[in-house]
Amino acid sequence: MGATTLGALVGAAIDGMSGDDGVGDGAVIGAITANVLKVAVPVALTYAVGWAVLYGVGQAFDTITGKEQRA
Repeated sequence: MGATTLGALVGAAIDGMSGDDGVGDGAVIGAITANVLKVAVPVALTYAVGWAVLYGVGQAFDTITGKEQRA
């Protein structure tokens, strides 16, 4: 809940700087963005770590066997 609240506050502050209207729509957009990032960031990090591990295993295999696999 803390990330959602912080996202709402940041969104409201950014929206309030424009001076067009109320800050409610910026707060909603900020809260939604915070919730999306709570899911997207761990997925992206998991993918990056998995790719790095597979790449490292491939490099180690090539080093140990002294040959490259052809795709």
